[in-house]
Amino acid sequence: MKTVVIGGGPAGMLSAYFKSLSGSEVVLLEKNEKLGKKLYITGKGRCNVLNYCSEEEFLENVVSNPRFLSGAIRRFPPRDFKEFLEKRVPLKLERGNRVFPVSDKASDITKCLESYLSDAGVKIRLNERVIKVEKTGERFFVKTDKAELSADEVIICTGGKSYPLTGSTGDGYKFAEEFGHTVIPTCPALSGIETEEDFPSLQGVSLKNVKLSVFEDNKKIFEDFGEMLFTHYGISGPIVLTASSYINRKDFSKLKISIDLKPALGLEQLDERILRDFAKYKNKQVKNSLGDLLIRALIPVIIEK
Repeated sequence: MKTVVIGGGPAGMLSAYFKSLSGSEVVLLEKNEKLGKKLYITGKGRCNVLNYCSEEEFLENVVSNPRFLSGAIRRFPPRDFKEFLEKRVPLKLERGNRVFPVSDKASDITKCLESYLSDAGVKIRLNERVIKVEKTGERFFVKTDKAELSADEVIICTGGKSYPLTGSTGDGYKFAEEFGHTVIPTCPALSGIETEEDFPSLQGVSLKNVKLSVFEDNKKIFEDFGEMLFTHYGISGPIVLTASSYINRKDFSKLKISIDLKPALGLEQLDERILRDFAKYKNKQVKNSLGDLLIRALIPVIIEK
């Protein structure tokens, strides 16, 4: 049995390794100059390699079609993947059940996976781009910019279209369409959100402990609590990235985003707080009496509103 794996990211490396363990002769094709190129930039270079949670909790946090991932996550759950990595690289658990390498270097995770590939005898071919995949009878033929390979099976692990500079240019969608699969049009996920309102004075300002809500025709469809920031195009940050995956296939003209700067305070409590601050700074201008409640950059924007 000969298997060709297209794509040398984490999925491609793991597929090649486990396929080789089953006795197949495996060739791994990667168009970049090294394996795991996108892996190097995950977690701001530290590599948030997994979330240490149960299979049920994992599936509860899959935004769309969790059933699709159910079989895979139960066969190879987070605890098994953590044990798999820890045989070759020390890991640590941080806030939110996030797992990182102790070294805080994403490259250590790549080296770990590469060592598994080496031990399994996987043949790695770098700087080789797949142009076309065809099937004649029971054989697959993979044409690259350097050669043509024959295989009993092909595993496509080319990723999505989210980061072209790392090689994610949507090649897999093209291969899938050529084999008759239905491909749903792609759209951004886990991304910043461009807003109609523009606050140039707030660009780069980060907010903590705020609540972000999204409404569709005045019906709340999303809510989260945490950190966010203002950008030159709108808003971003952890809670905004999460929200993007819930609204990316919606009609944006029907959506409204609300930010609660003081979610711990009810309206009456907030009213009392503002009146107390006004009394405390009664001899100052309004703009100079809000410093206890708001960060400095927000004050002129709130007053204008």
